[in-house]
Amino acid sequence: MGESIDAIQLNLGDEGLLVMNISLAIIMFGVALELSVKNFRRLLTNPKPTLVGLFSQLVLLPAVTFLLVLLFEPHPSLALGMFMVAACPGGNISNFFSLLGKGNAALSVSMTAVVTSLAIVTTPLNFTIWASLYEPTQMIMRDIHINLWEVFKIIGLILGAPLILGMTVRHFKENLARRIAKWIKNFGILFFAGFVLVAFAMNFENFLSYVHLVILLVFFHNAFALTGGYGLASIFALPEKDRRSIAIETGIQNSGLGLLLIFNFFDGLGGMALVAAWWGLWHVVTGLGLSWYWSTGKSTIERVFRNAQLGS
Repeated sequence: MGESIDAIQLNLGDEGLLVMNISLAIIMFGVALELSVKNFRRLLTNPKPTLVGLFSQLVLLPAVTFLLVLLFEPHPSLALGMFMVAACPGGNISNFFSLLGKGNAALSVSMTAVVTSLAIVTTPLNFTIWASLYEPTQMIMRDIHINLWEVFKIIGLILGAPLILGMTVRHFKENLARRIAKWIKNFGILFFAGFVLVAFAMNFENFLSYVHLVILLVFFHNAFALTGGYGLASIFALPEKDRRSIAIETGIQNSGLGLLLIFNFFDGLGGMALVAAWWGLWHVVTGLGLSWYWSTGKSTIERVFRNAQLGS
């Protein structure tokens, strides 16, 4: 059964694909309403944390992903899903997790702005480069013949255009942007979540049949992403708040964009879609868990241990 995961295709239909495209564009527009030029200026005024974060997300994560693929030797379509997730920019909820986990929220927002802007180029290039270095995935890539220009175009439409439009509204109508940003972003997220549930129901049998191949793979992939980001920031002696935000930005990926590209250019290739979909669920769990631990959990756990030692 596992051998056929490279051949299965998940079903969305043309209407479902259109809904996915629209919902992601709405989410991106909502995110952009909260961004301003000063988020990019931080790269010039205090470049070290942002540059370390960019390196963690754009270089370290894809490289670690490649090493994990060599180590676990997953089915080629699963490996492609891992490469796709690693090539995507940070997720839309990373800023919330940074704030909740008492990280550097300004750094998190700046990284989101810069990495999302670069994603028009970095996502297709990172994915293509790393997937072509692993022979089993290289064979699938050769059979599919991805048109990079089409990939650039669709990412530009889904990420680039809403980003520019949202930041333009923020620049000229800041008060309006502040009032409607959360409403639009939350609507987009709920809209997308509803779409994912419908897509999940349409492909429930495939999910049950193959999810066991994905769970541990995504667990280790996400764990290495989070620890890798935190570790790299530690090596460069960044403050604790910066370490937390860089860890979250590296481990919370825009798997929704990954799904969009998978259904647009890989016809919903089963292994790829399952990895991206499960990552989208799992990184919410780890993001909330880490945020809770950093905000209150660490002190709570230490207090419990201290009381236990006093009691004994």
